[in-house]
Amino acid sequence: MKRQVVVIGLGRFGVSLARTLCDLGHDVLALDTDETKVQSISSCVTHAVQADATSEAILKELGIANFDVAIVAVGSEIQNSVLATILLKKLGVRYVIARAANELHGSILDKIGADKVVYPQTEMGIATAHALTLTDVLDYIPVASSYGVAKVTAPAYFVGKTLSELELGRTGKWGVAVLLLQREKEVVVTPDRSEIVKQGDVLIVSGSDDKLEELLSEARKKSGGG
Repeated sequence: MKRQVVVIGLGRFGVSLARTLCDLGHDVLALDTDETKVQSISSCVTHAVQADATSEAILKELGIANFDVAIVAVGSEIQNSVLATILLKKLGVRYVIARAANELHGSILDKIGADKVVYPQTEMGIATAHALTLTDVLDYIPVASSYGVAKVTAPAYFVGKTLSELELGRTGKWGVAVLLLQREKEVVVTPDRSEIVKQGDVLIVSGSDDKLEELLSEARKKSGGG
C-alpha cells in the first residue's frame, strides 16, 4: 500500500531510507537543514526540502500532520531528535519511527511517544558479527539471543534434494525452518518439505545460530568445500 512518508535527517541512514522507500513506490518528503544534502537527494525522492524539523510552525506549513509515517533519522543531535519526535506526535502523525544513538536516547524517545525506536548502528554491528561467525550466510537478522533468520544461497549439496531429504523444517534433524525459497523471480512461501532445491535457489531459514552453523558446515563439507 502506497504511503506518505517524511524522513527527517539526511545522513547515510536517512538517505538510504528515503531512497529505498521511494523505490518501493511510496511518496517521500526528505527534510534536512543542510541545503547540500537536500539537493543531493532531490532527484531520488518525491520532495526534498531544506527545513528545521524542530520548528512546529514549519512542520505545520509542510502539512506533516497528513503524513502516514514520520521517520526521525537524526542520530547524534539528540536534542533535535527528541524535539522533532515530540512535535510530530503533537501534530498527530499516525506513526513515528525514531532512530536512537544509544539506550538512554532510545528510552527517552520511547517515553515521549515514539511508536518504534530503532538502533541501526547496534543492529548493524550484531548482523555483521553474525555474518562473520555464520559462514556462507548472505544476510542475517537477529531475532533473539543466539537465534535469527539467515539468507543462504543453496550449497551444491542441497541441489536436487528435497527439503525433507535435507532434514530441514521444524521437525527435521537441524531444527531449522525454511521460511521462504526464492527461485529467480518466483518466491515460495513456507515451501512444502517435498520441494526440490534447484541450482541458484536462495533459502530464507530460521533457527539457532549453533544449528545454522552446523547445517552449513556439513553442507560445505559434502559440497566439497572442506
